[in-house]
Amino acid sequence: MSSIEAGRRGRRVVLLDHAERIGKKILISGGGRCNFTNIHCRPESFLSQNPHFAKSALARFTPSDILALVEKHKIPYHEKTLGQLFCDRSAQDIVTMLERECRDANVRILTGVKIERLDDHSTAQTRRFHIETSAGIFQAESVIVATGGLSIPKMGATDLGYRIAEQFGLAIVACRPALVPLVFNSEDRERWCDLSGLSTEVIAAASSKRPVRFREKMLITHRGLSGPAILQASSYWQPGEPIELDLAPEQQPLAPLFTRNARRDTASATAALRSVLPARLAERWLTVHPPAGWNNTALEHFEQDLHTWRITPAGTEGYAKAEVTAGGVDTAELDARTMESRKVPGLYFIGEVVDVTGWLGGYNFQWAWASGASAGRFA
Repeated sequence: MSSIEAGRRGRRVVLLDHAERIGKKILISGGGRCNFTNIHCRPESFLSQNPHFAKSALARFTPSDILALVEKHKIPYHEKTLGQLFCDRSAQDIVTMLERECRDANVRILTGVKIERLDDHSTAQTRRFHIETSAGIFQAESVIVATGGLSIPKMGATDLGYRIAEQFGLAIVACRPALVPLVFNSEDRERWCDLSGLSTEVIAAASSKRPVRFREKMLITHRGLSGPAILQASSYWQPGEPIELDLAPEQQPLAPLFTRNARRDTASATAALRSVLPARLAERWLTVHPPAGWNNTALEHFEQDLHTWRITPAGTEGYAKAEVTAGGVDTAELDARTMESRKVPGLYFIGEVVDVTGWLGGYNFQWAWASGASAGRFA
């Protein structure tokens, strides 16, 4: 997007990609259909040490803007849950769209090019960067770093963007995997992981400092928990903290047991839980969390536990399974309007390499488009 916007301004632009083809991460996104934006995108849907930083870019390149581009290229799309927009056919449609826009803006694209060294040779009168690559040496007035984060290393993720930032004295907010499955400790693994593959709707929350709650599906895996609700909560989770799960959102499955002359025993409680949970999960819940008794007080506590299950993960599945990287180039180092470094004129950082991380569901693509457009309009 940066290349397109800069090229439209008449700038001579070369796009360097170390991969053999462009858009590899776009191609695998959204199950191969690319969740290219979210119509509900707003600054509150992003994590950053400065929660206000993303506002400027997001306001000046909105979901409507990327949608207009998609419609210009006659790409069929559809809305799934919670405002998520996907291609009907394939993520390749988005890559092809971007390639065509780059061509129309006279952007030169070079793939399979490794950046070996970047130096600032600017003087008081001129800006000049010297870029040594496997394809030769390039001179540029402006450099936009759009190298992504550390997630999914098998797709070629590297720390190049962070190394460039550190080389020029920019601060880095500690990086960590985000939108990532959580791993149980050994005891919880024994209790739950034989139920691998079971899914149920929950409300998940993590972080006592910012208790954002997500109502979506949770999936039990052979190592812990995943599914959209867990991935969302994982971005806020800190090691050693519990996550809290409501297994029966807005429901009171034990209500029948409080009626006059109701049968109160394990069988009736199991039947009640099966009304809101998969059968095997209902049975396991009763085994692991049996009620202390069958009186009203005990049943009230039992149902409350169902709505406030607190479990402390042992960790995450790491960058290999993380959808994005949280942390990155400190936003205090960048101009929020242009994405330009405050210390090094002509050096820009955009997208995932910056300390701005979106929710699951198209938000990170929207940040990529918006921050890229901002830099391309000024570089």
